Amino acid sequence: MTIAPRHAMTVDVEDWFQVQAFARVIDRADWDSLAPRVVANTEAVLEDFAAAGVQATFFTLGWVAQRHPALIRRIIAAGHELASHGHGHAQVHALGAAGFRADIRRAKATLEDAGGQAVSGYRAPTFSIGPATPWAHAILAEEGHRYSSSVFPIRHDLYGAPGAPRGPHHPHAAGVVELPMTTLRALGRNLPVAGGGWFRLLPYPLFRAALRRVGGAQPGPAVFYFHPWEIDPGQPRVPGAPARARLRHSIRLSSMRARIRRLLADFAWGRMDQVHAAAIWGDAHGHSHPRAD
Repeated sequence: MTIAPRHAMTVDVEDWFQVQAFARVIDRADWDSLAPRVVANTEAVLEDFAAAGVQATFFTLGWVAQRHPALIRRIIAAGHELASHGHGHAQVHALGAAGFRADIRRAKATLEDAGGQAVSGYRAPTFSIGPATPWAHAILAEEGHRYSSSVFPIRHDLYGAPGAPRGPHHPHAAGVVELPMTTLRALGRNLPVAGGGWFRLLPYPLFRAALRRVGGAQPGPAVFYFHPWEIDPGQPRVPGAPARARLRHSIRLSSMRARIRRLLADFAWGRMDQVHAAAIWGDAHGHSHPRAD
């Protein structure tokens, strides 16, 4: 019996040298001179999804699509949703409104040219949409997007909007719906239950229990994410990177692929545009029903 997808599985497609943690020690001008690993790592992710019978959403950099269009076609051919992660992994608040518009327009055009289909979803690099970018959701709508999954309602030194609603909502009346990263309300604060470094750090049974709570009494469905570089323990180490950045990036990379496989088996997963269809597309009468938990 087929189980209907309960949670949304997402992948942020970027290479090992493009992460924000290394932005101060790896110059953007040097990206093309560094050994790419994103194709092999993403293909490994596609293999694991195929084995588990899971379809997901791939939030992909335009920079990656421009250089590896065949990878984009493989993602689509496998039945996954192609979405935008911006073009060059620049933080939204650093771009400003005009720069943001140019970045997402370029990324959307590049992805659609490579994939041959419309791109509706967007995720900001490093979850960099929040209180400092009140214009972002309206610009996304103006540029043809239907939803964003860019707000993380937690406190973090690199990102976070702890006061943001934890469920689907419209931050701007004329903007796209926001589908925030998943949190669990406990101990008077929002705790992350969405993947990435938090998923690698926590013992797997503890994370699984938290996600089961999200699927029960807490707002759901959940949005989970990870990066292709997170299943690649053999990637180059970055000299000169701060110790904190090196630790965040490298912790438990060797066990990540096995943990993802367990997660795929333990829960029912689907694409963002299908799991959150009601919030994105509305009901048969064209009315959306965003929640603001």
